[in-house]
Amino acid sequence: MESLGLVDRFTLYFEAAPARDADSRREVLQLRHAVYCEEMGYEPPRPDGIESDDCDPHSMFALVRHRTSGRPAGCVRLITHPHQPPGWRFPFERACGERLYPDYLEPDPALRDAAVEVSRLAVHHDFRRRRGDFHNPVGGNADAEDSADRHYPLIAMGLFLAASALLLLNGIEQTYVMMEPRLARLLHGCGLHFTRVGDLVEHHGQRAPYRILRPELQQDLRPEGRALQDFLLQTLR
Repeated sequence: MESLGLVDRFTLYFEAAPARDADSRREVLQLRHAVYCEEMGYEPPRPDGIESDDCDPHSMFALVRHRTSGRPAGCVRLITHPHQPPGWRFPFERACGERLYPDYLEPDPALRDAAVEVSRLAVHHDFRRRRGDFHNPVGGNADAEDSADRHYPLIAMGLFLAASALLLLNGIEQTYVMMEPRLARLLHGCGLHFTRVGDLVEHHGQRAPYRILRPELQQDLRPEGRALQDFLLQTLR
């Protein structure tokens, strides 16, 4: 298994798709509820098992599904900025406030309408467990090698590269995300070079705002990451 490339390892276990119809979007919102409400307690549980907010109607979504079981394994949201009223702000701007650096909208504030925020990245807890502690997603009939691996890094990288593919496909010029500095370092090591644009704030843990510009989504990606991004560019069209 170690000899497989990143694309082969990802596609062996998972498939990625845009969540554009009502059914797939509902799966995204249910997965977010399982992670953000039931597991992490970031949001209060809701009777309908759906985690949603006022940004979802003007967002794009990608969903990663476990190939063997068909279960949703991870999701990510891209919040767009279509014709918002004066004074509207992305969630990261609301969370950071005055802790944002003065030039966080550089190089050109006029590009604001072509900006997005990546948020609500979620991976179901079953796919984050370590070897020997993974609950079989199909009740005992999956391949043992499949259920023994810890999939979180693979899904997380797949979700960020899926997000980058959607950004490229939709002509997005600048992208923002709130994340822990250690995740920013992990992505930097893969060739996704996010620039920090504000101080650390308490937001479900210590997180900081980061920006990446459109050319930076591809120019420094390592070969395996670029191969998976190219694959996802075709998959998510």
